[in-house]
Amino acid sequence: MRLRLPEERPTEPPTGFKIAHPVLSQDGNRAGFTGVSLGGALPYGVVADASCVYGRRHRSPARRCDCGFHCVHERTAAEALLCTAEHREAVLLDITVLGPYIRFERGFRYARQRVRTATVGPCACGARAVALADAGWGRPGWRALAAACAGCVRGRTSVSLAAFARLAGDGLRVAAGSVGTVATVDPGLPEGLGVPELVAEAALLQARLDWFQSRLARLEGGTAQQ
Repeated sequence: MRLRLPEERPTEPPTGFKIAHPVLSQDGNRAGFTGVSLGGALPYGVVADASCVYGRRHRSPARRCDCGFHCVHERTAAEALLCTAEHREAVLLDITVLGPYIRFERGFRYARQRVRTATVGPCACGARAVALADAGWGRPGWRALAAACAGCVRGRTSVSLAAFARLAGDGLRVAAGSVGTVATVDPGLPEGLGVPELVAEAALLQARLDWFQSRLARLEGGTAQQ
């Protein structure tokens, strides 16, 4: 006898988080997303229905298949995926789970979704993103996009965040995420030093270097005389 979980009947559609790559159609008239793993070859819109990526004739999500959309419950869990090298250019999606779904410990697998908000990370240079620009790869008929600041867009195909939201349609919101600052401190110098203190430190180090060089010259001279 196999136990089955009770059927859920929520009063409001569940919500979740996932990551995806933003994409722009070849003609520049449509915008959407493509997944980072299973089903990544099939771009989807803001409101989309899942289909079996294996070509099987069943509705997603099927219990004996791993097809369907996937998301996690916690925002932090989705953000953690953005730390990996292959996912650095992806964006964070806040989604609403629609239609049938299967609940797991960390998330859902489901049949239909609506992307409510796409949060774009910083440009590769670290500055706040103002646009989504050609990332240098894509799918047939679709260009993958990546966050770009005003200085890094240059001549690449690009759209502003507002323009991407307009092209995607269905009420999508696109926002630039906050840019964290990490202070880099030389462990060899005390914190809080200004220019005069740094100049004094450099002069002291130079004086010590000159002293060592003079001592080395004397030792080398004494060895030569012997």
